[in-house]
Amino acid sequence: METLTTLKALHVLATVLLLGSALGLAIWTWRLRRRGDTMVYSRVLQRPGLFGWLLLAIGLLSLPFSGWGMVHLVGWPLGQTWLLGSSVLYTLGALAWLWLMVRLNRLRRAKAASGLTFTLVLAVFGLLCFVAIAGLMGAKPV
Repeated sequence: METLTTLKALHVLATVLLLGSALGLAIWTWRLRRRGDTMVYSRVLQRPGLFGWLLLAIGLLSLPFSGWGMVHLVGWPLGQTWLLGSSVLYTLGALAWLWLMVRLNRLRRAKAASGLTFTLVLAVFGLLCFVAIAGLMGAKPV
């Protein structure tokens, strides 16, 4: 049972890192844009934001492994609707996150703020996917 408790703690920590880093980067970008900073995208994606991006990536990469380990230890069948739904939402959220990274890198290199609406839609979609997963995990309709 100690292994399950450890995996739960790691899973919660990864979730907090993922959502906390995303929220921190979003607030930081919003505050810089509000001040009228024209170089906001290059600044957020450079060194000061690197720590936040790394935390976000670590959380995103560790969640499937810790989640699978917990499901395996508890003995739940992987065919349960809430687990399958969570897996689909996770895949969609992760793909949105990767697409967002590509778009933000293009914005940084172009040093122009074009196509921000779609970039915001990607960020909100990814966030909603992960919040919905957290809701499914919290409800655990077994």
